[in-house]
Formats: sequence, structure tokens, C-alpha cells
Amino acid sequence: MPELPEVETVMRGLTPVMQGRVIREVWCGAKGLRRPFAEGLALRLAGARVMKLSRRAKYILLHLRRDPVHLCEMQGDGAICYAADHILALHLGMSGRIRIAPPGAKEPSETHDHFFMTLETGHRIILNDARRFGMVFDLSAAALADHPSFARLGAEPFSAAFNGSYLQQKFSGKTGVLKPALMDQRVVVGVGNIYACEALFRAGLSPLRPARSVSEPEIDTLISAITETLTEAIQAGGSTLKDHRLPDGNFGYFQQKLAVYGRAGATCLRCAAPILRIEQAGRSTFYCAQCQK
Repeated sequence: MPELPEVETVMRGLTPVMQGRVIREVWCGAKGLRRPFAEGLALRLAGARVMKLSRRAKYILLHLRRDPVHLCEMQGDGAICYAADHILALHLGMSGRIRIAPPGAKEPSETHDHFFMTLETGHRIILNDARRFGMVFDLSAAALADHPSFARLGAEPFSAAFNGSYLQQKFSGKTGVLKPALMDQRVVVGVGNIYACEALFRAGLSPLRPARSVSEPEIDTLISAITETLTEAIQAGGSTLKDHRLPDGNFGYFQQKLAVYGRAGATCLRCAAPILRIEQAGRSTFYCAQCQK
């Protein structure tokens, strides 16, 4: 499943192609994704200019502006009206990937292409999702913070809000162990299974530790480990273990630097003890029992 570094690298790959450009045409597949495409989505997007791209948690956000100032879509007994500033949210789900077809390219359609946008430049932005767990939806920019997909999200790991006092307060309310607490998107967003394992190894903290037992100095160390791990992963283009590719078709290569994830039975790079694998909350956890306390 794409985690924060993979989503961030996809967003950065899309930015030079999409920012400032007008969306000329939109196609939505009949099957939809995790949920059906909203009625009128293609109509609302066509003619909108992409003012900027950003990321919130594992969502890529396209900030759009168009004229007329309001565009209303009738649904049932009411009208949904979007102001000139609205947002298209893209979530890659478990297996989603986005590719860019350059102008004039004879880009063959693939079996699991479910959504694409054609820009004024002729570029096509194509979302492919074999498992169809992804999402594409739009909303008013003013409604972003209160939208059900975003309202309960925790701090961004690179934000000033993600600090020692914040994380200690979040952990103090946890009754479980550290690794699942770290993967709770209500605590900090985007730290999925791979990067939680790697950050805990760097911090020297056992995934089996009660979350509330982590001391203030250990929390500071953990925050540094999280941000360093994610930064290095973004610089490497993310980790390509199954489906992840960059929009230009290239692979990420952070998997070449993984210290514990996927290395069960191999020797620890620090102490030569065997890397262990256990299951926590339905996910595989990899760690060194000698280095992580």
C-alpha cells in the first residue's frame, strides 16, 4: 500500500505537469473505485485550472479554480454547489498508481484504468487501480477540514504540530503497544507499516513497548527517526515492493536501504542478531530484539 513517501513522490511528479494548467476533459470509468464516481464529477472538473497540488496524509489534493464562481449539481432533492475554489482528492488505495502520457503519445489503455484527465497541453493523467480500493472525489476547499476523510486525521510528520508534547499526549491515551499506535492515522499521518518498522529500529525502540511507557527523550528520538526515515524515502522515490511506480514509470528504490522490514532471519546491520518477524494488528512487524528495547 502506498505510504506517505510514495504519495509525496507521486504528487511531486505531477506538479510540473499539472500546476497552472486547465483540465480540458475528464473520463470516469463506469465501475468506479472504492465507491462510485460522484454524478457530475467530470462536468465539474472540465474547464478548471489546477492552481497547485498538495498532500494531506495519503491523499493527493488538486486545488482548482474555475468560472463561473459557482457550479451547482442537482442530486436528489438538493443542490451541491462548489465555489470557484474547490479540491479534487485522489487516494491510491492498496494498488493505485498514476502515470502521465505526454501529448500525442499513443498511450495504450490498460485493463485497470479507471479515471483520466486530459490537460490543455495534451498531457493525460491516468489513474490505474487493479484492486479498486482507491478514491477520487471533489469537495469545496472550505469543507476540507471537516470532511469525513480528513476530520480525524492526526498531525503531518513534517509539521510544527508534530512535536514531543503532542506525541506524548497522544501516546498517553493509548492502552496498546507502540507500533500500532504509531500507525494510527489519528496520531500521525502517513507512517505505514514499512516506515514504522524502520523508524522504530532507528530509534532503538521495541514495537512491543507499551506506547504510554515511552519517555520524553525517547519520544524526541522517535520523532527524529520518523522524519529522517520519511525524508530519505522521499528522496529515493519511495519503496517499490509491489505496485508503486512514479508517474514517469520509474521505480522507487528506498527498499535497498531497508534495515529491518522484510529481512526476517537476516542478521541485524548493527549487532548481527537475527531480525525477527511477528504479527501486530494484522500486519507484519520486523525488528531486532537486541537493538530495540
